[in-house]
Amino acid sequence: MSLGYAERAHAYARRVVDGVEGAGLYEVLMCKRFFRDLARQGTPEFPYVLNDAKGERICQFIELLSHIKGEWAKPIYTDGVLSYAKIRLEDWQIFIEYNLFGWVHVVTGLRRFRRSYEEIARKNAKSTRVAGRKLYLCFADEEPGAHVYSAATTAKQAREVFDPAREMVLRDEEFRQRFGCTVGRYDITAPESASSFQILASEASTQDGLNVHGAVVDEVHAHKKRDLWDVIESADGSRSQPLISAITTAGKDMNGICYELRGITIKVLQQITTDETWFGVIFTIDKGDDWTDPKVWRKANPNIGISAKLDKLESACNRAKSTPSARGNFMTKHLNVWTNAGSAWMDMEKWNACENPDLKEEEFAGQKGYGGLDLAQKSDFAAKAKAFQRGPKWCVFVELYYNAHAVEESSNAHLPGWVEEGWVKVCEGNLTDFDVIAEDMRADCRMHEMAEIGFDPALAMYFAGKLVEEGLPMVEIQQRSLFFTQALLQVENLVLGGLLEHDGNPLLSWMVSNLVVRVSKFNELRSPTKDRDEDKIDGAIAILIALGRALLLAQDDSINQGFVQL
Repeated sequence: MSLGYAERAHAYARRVVDGVEGAGLYEVLMCKRFFRDLARQGTPEFPYVLNDAKGERICQFIELLSHIKGEWAKPIYTDGVLSYAKIRLEDWQIFIEYNLFGWVHVVTGLRRFRRSYEEIARKNAKSTRVAGRKLYLCFADEEPGAHVYSAATTAKQAREVFDPAREMVLRDEEFRQRFGCTVGRYDITAPESASSFQILASEASTQDGLNVHGAVVDEVHAHKKRDLWDVIESADGSRSQPLISAITTAGKDMNGICYELRGITIKVLQQITTDETWFGVIFTIDKGDDWTDPKVWRKANPNIGISAKLDKLESACNRAKSTPSARGNFMTKHLNVWTNAGSAWMDMEKWNACENPDLKEEEFAGQKGYGGLDLAQKSDFAAKAKAFQRGPKWCVFVELYYNAHAVEESSNAHLPGWVEEGWVKVCEGNLTDFDVIAEDMRADCRMHEMAEIGFDPALAMYFAGKLVEEGLPMVEIQQRSLFFTQALLQVENLVLGGLLEHDGNPLLSWMVSNLVVRVSKFNELRSPTKDRDEDKIDGAIAILIALGRALLLAQDDSINQGFVQL
């Protein structure tokens, strides 16, 4: 007896978490989130429950639709009657749709998820599946006057989801009769319910007045501006359970709306931020994977062997190996790798496992400590880190400073909450007050035996000089790339080995998750950086300075490599 949709979704998630499915990191995190939510469903902190019937209904609906592309779309004649093969969802596809439509609010019964971000390599049947989802939202979601859109920067791209849906309806007379549909060139309408599914590809500024119940924004990586997404997202206010989906392959523009949505997804999956209405998954190979190894291709191609043909992937890989110009296309389109992105530094699951909420700085009063300072006055945070050794472990504390103007201008929706919870000190005006930081550093030296306080001279030279005159042990970093190459590896290894403790500061964790590593193609030296200006990393830099110097001295107290004692 075959399993039902709910059983298949649960079984798939278990295989992923158990390492049987061959999934990548973010697919694993998606499934771990699912099991965490199951364990807490219906609680005051998490007022959502999983409704199997609603989750299964969308899957059943999609599988009643006909294939319209490829080998599965050939006409079938039975006793002279024409028909077409029906869509058959794979387990990973069922899991996504089952989640999107199955989770509902425990009181209202309305859908939990209002946004989805789905990043996947080409040829994994995303347009076919999402076309079915949008037909469901338009005609079977019991929403009066449902307006659903397939949106993109061009009409041609907008049709990538709309045309499969249009063809599905044209091939199914029973569907048209059941929902009273009329199929046009640019829209599918149901006059009786006043519902419509249409393409949206005009300039965003002309699209005021939309009333969106559902939308798919296709290939978001190609959007040079964020206007279209913003207009659609702001047009669902009168709907009780809208669902707006972004689907895409990887791209190159780290400053665009797509990479922003990707970042939101990663932060939610890593439990850095919380948004219970956001669903997301990224199918891509992992850091350290050999991109030429077919064993890792499934991570980016969950439909491998079905719509993503292995022989075609092998051919594309061979071209990429022999032709450097083809490598970028293979990585982006077939392995879903952002080609201009840096490599994420930290395994955030391991970082989260190092959290000790009971850790207090007072425990280290009078003990030797090492400091790290990363200064900024305007748009970036200023950060001050302290590191203390306790047995084989290193314990770190970070204080963060920002100015009131920057807080008001920040696009980070979580920042006001972090300010209210006391995770950052806010200085009045539009500049961070270095005098406040200096006074805190003096207090550090009174409380602890601060052996050294490392700093990058870029902004701190004059500031540090004054503190040196007072007797504070300020130490300037030189040979910056050489220093950080070693520090990045050492601190990462501490986290991976469970030999670092932090107090769980969510703002610091956000910064750690933002840090990416750039490797010089000339000398293999590594530098900490970020992909986007909005992704602050100052707290992570302060930790690298403090621990980098502490670990260097721990190896040999006589070594002063990379520093000049002031």
